[in-house]
Amino acid sequence: MHAMVLRRAGDPLVPETRPDPEPGPGEVVIAVTACGVCRTDLHLVDGELPQAVRPVVPGHEIVGRVAKLGAGVAHLKVGERVGVGWLGHACGTCPYCAGGEENLCDAPAFTGCTRDGGFASHAVADAAFVYPLGEAGDDVALAPLLCAGLIGWRTLKMAGDGRRIGLYGFGAAAHIIAQVARHQGREVFAFTRPGDAKAQAFARSLGAVYAGPSDAPAPEPLDAALIFAPTGALVPQALRAVRKGGRVVCGGIHMSDIPSFPYRWLWEERKILSVANLTRADAREFLALAPKAGVTTHVTPYPLAEANTALDDLRAGRLDGAAVLVP
Repeated sequence: MHAMVLRRAGDPLVPETRPDPEPGPGEVVIAVTACGVCRTDLHLVDGELPQAVRPVVPGHEIVGRVAKLGAGVAHLKVGERVGVGWLGHACGTCPYCAGGEENLCDAPAFTGCTRDGGFASHAVADAAFVYPLGEAGDDVALAPLLCAGLIGWRTLKMAGDGRRIGLYGFGAAAHIIAQVARHQGREVFAFTRPGDAKAQAFARSLGAVYAGPSDAPAPEPLDAALIFAPTGALVPQALRAVRKGGRVVCGGIHMSDIPSFPYRWLWEERKILSVANLTRADAREFLALAPKAGVTTHVTPYPLAEANTALDDLRAGRLDGAAVLVP
């Protein structure tokens, strides 16, 4: 098998050829056909995820075909198209798992972070955390749904039922969730990097009723603001944009420090929430909803060997939508 490997934080990924993997009990080997490049992969490369192990193969938006079944796996078939997301394993016994919050598991495994992921020709996955995808849709187009879509969906759910939704940072997650929000009858307000007219036009093409710079005030009070950019300074900005009782939901795994702000911006029962990982129930919900909502992902494919270029383009904001590696 071929893989792109992070050996040390801050270094470029390096190509490796390895023996073909074998599944353990309860595992499957997946022949990867596409793997999305997520902002979390940038945080991993930059050493901003303390739970990460190294060396590691990044990538947690995996689409592929089951190549081998481990002992005890009966619900999947060789050749079946499947997906794998960020949550690669949960213990099933800690208080969080027992209470239906496996996303907060005390002993989790994370794909492409604490176990090898999908920047490779093959990946080994816990079969209980593998999602059948059926045969509809293109592999490359489906890949961003496995994290940008799933985390975006959990973030949108935490926003509540408000009609006016602000999206701060219009990348892979926001461009998917904008379509879901519109399907639900909500109004989408997009806030991008100042001066990024291209991203603002992209947001309007997906149905946003407003698109402007993130340092500008919202044109009207928002019911909720979803922050996908890893910029802590957006939190007080978003608080000022939401109405009384409104919610600000931080959807990323890492964010720069949130600067201090006057208490009056939080007062009147405004709320700041964070999203941590996702549950398998979230995945099943969203993967069933996405085709009904007519979600179309905007993707730029890269050969697996150009993983570092894809990461650089994501970091520099040169992408509309999502980057996807193709082995």
